[in-house]
Amino acid sequence: MATVSLVPPGVASRRGRGRPHPKGRQVEPGALAEVRALLGERPRDPELLIEHLHLLQDRFGHLSAAHLAALAEELKLAQAEVFEVATFYAHFDVRREGEPAPPAMTLRVCDSVACMLAGAEALRAELERGLDPTRVRVVHAPCMGACDRAPAAMLGQRLLAPVSLEVARAAVADRAVEPELPEAQDLRAYLAEGGHRQLRTLRTATDPEAAIERVLGELDRAGLRGLGGAGFPTARKWRIVRSYPGPRELCVNADEGEPGTFKDGWHLARHPHRFLEGMLIAGHVVAAERMWIYLRDEYPHIRLLLARAIGELEAEGLVEPGRIVLRRGAGAYICGEESALIESLEGKRGLPRHRPPYVAERGLFGRPTLVNNVETLSWVPVILDKGGDWFASQGRRGAKGLRSFSVSGRVREPGVKIAPAGITLRELVDEFCGGMAPGHELAAYLPGGASGGILPARLADLPLDFGTLEREGCFVGSHAVVVFSKSDDLRAVARNLLAFFADESCGQCTPCRVGTEKASALLERPRWDGALLAELAQAMRDASICGLGQAAPNPFESLFRHFPELFAADELPRRAEA
Repeated sequence: MATVSLVPPGVASRRGRGRPHPKGRQVEPGALAEVRALLGERPRDPELLIEHLHLLQDRFGHLSAAHLAALAEELKLAQAEVFEVATFYAHFDVRREGEPAPPAMTLRVCDSVACMLAGAEALRAELERGLDPTRVRVVHAPCMGACDRAPAAMLGQRLLAPVSLEVARAAVADRAVEPELPEAQDLRAYLAEGGHRQLRTLRTATDPEAAIERVLGELDRAGLRGLGGAGFPTARKWRIVRSYPGPRELCVNADEGEPGTFKDGWHLARHPHRFLEGMLIAGHVVAAERMWIYLRDEYPHIRLLLARAIGELEAEGLVEPGRIVLRRGAGAYICGEESALIESLEGKRGLPRHRPPYVAERGLFGRPTLVNNVETLSWVPVILDKGGDWFASQGRRGAKGLRSFSVSGRVREPGVKIAPAGITLRELVDEFCGGMAPGHELAAYLPGGASGGILPARLADLPLDFGTLEREGCFVGSHAVVVFSKSDDLRAVARNLLAFFADESCGQCTPCRVGTEKASALLERPRWDGALLAELAQAMRDASICGLGQAAPNPFESLFRHFPELFAADELPRRAEA
């Protein structure tokens, strides 16, 4: 049977002497060789995409189009998949075809609220003028977890806090871009004080189920709740995960990116093995096949510390090699949301999942997954040592337990304060922070970081705990307290917080993506349109997929509610006027 050609006469066939290569960007042999040499014997699993992108970023200082194409080839992924992940995360510097490489060093200057109070905007301008642009570029960045030492910056992976032009010049001259390892308690010292006793008791129990129930019962009596922000009862969450058939996974949320929050970094830098024991106990209770630590990329010094501590555990035989997996975030606040964190662990963009199903039922790799934050797990060994009743008795005004408050702003002694749950802002400042900073008088405070709303000084005697601030339109969240004085412009504070939310929105849902940008633009106007902002806030709360879009309006809504004196009458929404 004769073959019939479908190609019109005079038109070259694409298979023959037409296009000499397939459509799309071609993989350059040189770039592919560099990628292969860099990856070495590491697995080529797609879930490791973000880890491999970090290797390229660290080695070359940016991500070129040629290297992204080569990495896609090596991982057997579409180039679009690699490109969309690389461009999603702020710490990856993706360079398009023909775009020059950046200077050898990058200085990221924090512009979040505590650093704003410390003059970050003027400082960044001074740094741009005072540093050689051919050697170092100066860019703005969100919170680095150094709010108590503001203003902060990072040169490469070296934290400079507080930073000044002189400090930055010295670091640039020394090329001090590597992280410094903190002086933390090692495994030998932790074991000497009785560490891992609770883990060993649990593992060697003659009645394993009874031992697990004892742990859960103590956590119930303690009233321990999730301290990453949501406050869900810890023992109840563990039981829910246990109720689903295995295999199961455990994920640690160490991606605290809420402006004003730095407590998890504080715990990890001082007591890594106490946290790790709490994690191993949780992993035993839910029978997790692996335990994953998702650490924010702003904590490179803690990444070194945890890698060493995990190695100590493995050498001591307290955990099997490879059962604890340390993963590195890449600069995305949204990955503090548990389902977005899981997407990132799987090597994808950190987009929150639609729920149900919840991650307790179908989380990492589709398995039942327990997600807890660092502080929650750090309290577990303490509670089992001293008893749930002891821990519960530490609170005030009926609240249970102790809390790690991240305190920054206009106080004399900022930092992480281990204080009773239910303490008031006034007590926290006077008893734990040495009072207000000299020359400052309390005017307002954030009780729960950027998303927790803004409360006035007249409400400084409210208990700081879950469920106590909601009637005022605020919440305690991750217990990040930023204190403002009468010298601070609260409208500028709200603008700063909304700019953060607009920059950090993952873009998946329109109410958040467009709403945060629109709200930020409206707040930049000399006069605020309260009615329009209230309508926008309602739409964002009702229709956003996750808590970022739902909570983003809290800063300006709380100003309308608690600080009407800051506005002209026609700027206020009608409900605030009433």
